[in-house]
Amino acid sequence: MNKKCINLKGMMKAGPYSHAVEANGFIFLSGSVPVHPETGEPVVNSIKEATARTLDNIKLILDEAGSSLDKVVRVGVFLKEMSYFKEMNEVYATYFTSDQPARTCVAVKEMPADFPIEIEVVALK
Repeated sequence: MNKKCINLKGMMKAGPYSHAVEANGFIFLSGSVPVHPETGEPVVNSIKEATARTLDNIKLILDEAGSSLDKVVRVGVFLKEMSYFKEMNEVYATYFTSDQPARTCVAVKEMPADFPIEIEVVALK
C-alpha cells in the first residue's frame, strides 16, 4: 500500500498528525475545526460561521490533496451541542448541494479547545 501524508503549509496542527493521508485512491482527512488557516485564530462567533470556516478549511486541504468537495464520500460531524444541528445543516447544505455524501452527526461531551464543531471527511482522489 502506498501512503502519502498531506499537510497544508501554514495551517496549524494541534498534535502529531497529518492534515490528510492519501491511500489507495482515497483521501482521509483528520478532523478540522473552525480556525482561520493564516492567523490560527478561532472562528466561533456562531455555529453557522464556525461550520463555514471548518468546511472552507476542509476544501483547502482537499485542494492541496488534488481532490474536492464533489469527491467526498463520507463525512463525520461532531457538535458540542445537538442544538446546533439545524443551523449547521443550513450551512452544510450549501457546500454539498447534490450527490450528498454519507454522513454521521453526533454531539460529544468535550471538544478540543472548546470548539463548537469538528468535521472529518473521506474523499476520492
